[in-house]
Amino acid sequence: MSEKRTLAIIVGSVREGRFGPVVASWIAEQAHRHGGFEVEVVDLADVEIPLSMPAASPKFTGDAYPRPAAMAPLTARLTRAEAFILVTPEYNHSYPASLKAAIDWHFTQWAAKPVAFVSYGGPAGGRHAVLHLENVLTELHAVTIRDGLAFPNYFVGWEDGRPLDPDAAGYAKVLLDQLAWWAAALTTAREATPYPA
Repeated sequence: MSEKRTLAIIVGSVREGRFGPVVASWIAEQAHRHGGFEVEVVDLADVEIPLSMPAASPKFTGDAYPRPAAMAPLTARLTRAEAFILVTPEYNHSYPASLKAAIDWHFTQWAAKPVAFVSYGGPAGGRHAVLHLENVLTELHAVTIRDGLAFPNYFVGWEDGRPLDPDAAGYAKVLLDQLAWWAAALTTAREATPYPA
């Protein structure tokens, strides 16, 4: 087995009664079973993420960006990660403000790293949220993974913390295989040549 890459699974919703931690726990289990990652679950509900931001851009200020002290653990985890899975619901055809704020407070932490998506929602399964996230992460120079996971009508599609779809684990393996390949390739590239700002 090649070197394991650090994977941050980010729970994007902070809404009361959210389903995100259930989905994140399941995909973390799949990632552990896959064997290509050191897995860390990052729950945005545990982080204070202000909506009011400094005038300067994190793109240009880098490590000097004036983030709140309470955000330091989140920034460190994003910096350390070599790959991401964003677990997101769909709110009004898009993704939660908590996830947008966490993304916007950072820039270099996402650049030249792969990002995969696991979404859930009503009939669309969170796919509208993922389409918006793909646009945002592309602007941050991240590499989005084509094969994601979407769980339509999750409220009837899960039981005891697991999806009822018997093919879900197979789809997760495809996502994780692609994520592992991109994580290895991009980590090697960043080590060989620092990514330009």
